[in-house]
Amino acid sequence: MTIMIALDSNCLNSLDLSPVREAIEPLLRDGKIAEGEQQLRFEIDYPLDPQDPRELSEVPEIRLWFIRLDSRYPWLPFLLDWREGELARYAAMLVPHSFHRREGIQYNPEALEIFLMHKIFVLTRWLREQGLPSRSRLQSMSQMLGYDLDEAFFEAIEN
Repeated sequence: MTIMIALDSNCLNSLDLSPVREAIEPLLRDGKIAEGEQQLRFEIDYPLDPQDPRELSEVPEIRLWFIRLDSRYPWLPFLLDWREGELARYAAMLVPHSFHRREGIQYNPEALEIFLMHKIFVLTRWLREQGLPSRSRLQSMSQMLGYDLDEAFFEAIEN
């Protein structure tokens, strides 16, 4: 069950989170949030001038919308479709980075580490509240972002 959320310039410029709220709230209300795991994708329609070399994650209006989204749903990475690159794109909206033609996206290493640790702490608590096991999920998420977290780290934060 893929959850597609269409975002257009009106929605992004007005910081309107209703498309996400309409997709996520029924899962929360009906206790079916686990069914949405790694199913969420964003379809962003934000026209840029053909001469504008920026990626969408470099457009301040889009980044601001994602910052607002993250403040409302800090556990959202649980729902993102990691296989389709949504976790990487979400991180790019929130973490300073640069693009290189050959290597692709290059996150600021310290900022990425802070982002990841914040998400690990948020998701550990949130997954526990949902009655879902967290360790393997969070280890996988860490690996997607280039980190291999030790078992001892998870033992420390789960207590």
